[in-house]
Amino acid sequence: MAETGPMSEKGDKLTFLGTAGARVMVANQILASGGLWLDLGGRELLLDPGPGTLVQAAKRKLRASKLDAIILSHRHLDHSADVNIMIEAMTEGGLKRKGTLFAPSDALDEDPVILHYLRSYLGGIEVLEEGRSYNIGEVSFKTPVRHRHPVETYGVIFETTRHTISCIVDTRYFEDICLHYKADLLILNVVRLEPGGPYDHLSAVEAGEIIKELRPGAAILSHFGMTMWRAKPWEVAKRLSDETGVRVIAARDGMSFDLAELD
Repeated sequence: MAETGPMSEKGDKLTFLGTAGARVMVANQILASGGLWLDLGGRELLLDPGPGTLVQAAKRKLRASKLDAIILSHRHLDHSADVNIMIEAMTEGGLKRKGTLFAPSDALDEDPVILHYLRSYLGGIEVLEEGRSYNIGEVSFKTPVRHRHPVETYGVIFETTRHTISCIVDTRYFEDICLHYKADLLILNVVRLEPGGPYDHLSAVEAGEIIKELRPGAAILSHFGMTMWRAKPWEVAKRLSDETGVRVIAARDGMSFDLAELD
């Protein structure tokens, strides 16, 4: 089910090309795993193109050749498996040198996930680092803090002239996480239902604590593992809405969210 609302002045919206997290959900495609497509101020950006991104984008009539940038929060395959085909599609097979790739250094250097022959197709490559800011036309974003995850990983805060959107990607909960992600819209990767265990992922309980602390205009849960899926994410979101007093939405594959809903 798509979240709809009145169109904002610039038509700013997000499209969830996939909502699967963790290996079982992705490997079996219980949910799609295509990442997040952002249309902000006329700039089109793709965050974390996991397996099936190209197919999911085509299904939603989103044209890769219109992308201005691709951002990898980290190198794990459920976030990066389609990065190479999306670079090729964005640049029309290298015929148009365009677009910027943003990625952590370990996605580019030893044992890289981005193929070398495709790098010359891009307009530029920028390395993500803790505490840095980046620009894509009128849209800026920052990577405020390195996450607690097995590989180099950064959450992202997008800033437009009207809104801020925080994406808390894969991470173990850590004490000062809430210091970094204040925003109008909060998107959280919530793989697990309950905390505990040797997992560097957020649980629904921890997501609730973050939402309660940050009190965004709205929060969207995504990137579900099996325990979240069995618990019915839409019911978890309803419970968190009741507990926090914040509108909490469980993303669905193909769901669009118009940022005008935050105004």
